Amino acid sequence: MTQRVFGITGWKNAGKTGLTVRVVEELTRRGWRVSTVKHAHHGFDIDRQGTDSYRHRQAGASEVAIVSGSRWALMHELRDEPEPDLDAVLQRLAPCDLVVIEGYKREGHPKIETRRRESGDRDPLSPGDPTIVAIAADHSVDATPLPVFDLDDTTSIADFIEHFTGLKETASP
Repeated sequence: MTQRVFGITGWKNAGKTGLTVRVVEELTRRGWRVSTVKHAHHGFDIDRQGTDSYRHRQAGASEVAIVSGSRWALMHELRDEPEPDLDAVLQRLAPCDLVVIEGYKREGHPKIETRRRESGDRDPLSPGDPTIVAIAADHSVDATPLPVFDLDDTTSIADFIEHFTGLKETASP
């Protein structure tokens, strides 16, 4: 079975993270095992200065695993390596029913575009991107052949994702 992926994309402050969180909550409530991938356009750090793992990375470790009784994390320092492409990241994930991908506007997986009035850039992405298969907006959207959802209608959006990805056609979780 190939890995099911579905993306949530849009401009900055268009509601991507809020929708991602609500969709993951809804799909996991329905019994699906969901993983996520979030693309950050800026540097980020999940480790704090002064921790042992931070010191390991600063010493030059390529990868540092932090493991406890409740979770584990693996940090990979790129150093002079290029950022991995989405497929390389997906290959590192454990098997699950669906991977929800936030961001990654230019990748070839199916996506829903989020639109909010407060977004800095309001140019629609869908007219130039055939991988966008639906729109979720906090305002009316005219002249599009795509399904349009209210940005806050999480139940309908989750239903759409289940049907679009084929989750609904598989055995119940």
